[in-house]
Amino acid sequence: MKKAAVEISETELNQRLARTGLRPTPQRQHVYEVLREKKNHPTAEEVFIRAKKGMPEISMATVYNCLDALVSCGLVRQVDQGRAATRYCSNMQAHHHFYCDECGGAYDIDLLPNAPKPYVPIPRGFQPARYEITIRGLCPDCANARRK
Repeated sequence: MKKAAVEISETELNQRLARTGLRPTPQRQHVYEVLREKKNHPTAEEVFIRAKKGMPEISMATVYNCLDALVSCGLVRQVDQGRAATRYCSNMQAHHHFYCDECGGAYDIDLLPNAPKPYVPIPRGFQPARYEITIRGLCPDCANARRK
């Protein structure tokens, strides 16, 4: 069951940017909207391609700078898949990820509401701040294609 995404207003976006010493700019707002429109964990290049549709003058460097700003103020998180390109996730609720080994897609997996947290024993003395479980395999589309 999907949780309702927490929507951030333009005012809240601007306040979050300001709290981290960053100016709200049309480019940052546009890149954030691009991430919110389609939550499929795009790479910076994919964000750039989408952003250009609504803001043709935006550059790749500006997209990278916007993504860095959004990550630093806690509105977006980086999703690292090892050696693959970094992806960006606008879902700031606690969740895990499923990575498709075939197409490279990344998908949100909601937390189980009553499951113990964290799911793995933590060695004595360690103080985890957050955790993420990564699941790898085939997404439904790739699994179906492989069966055919």
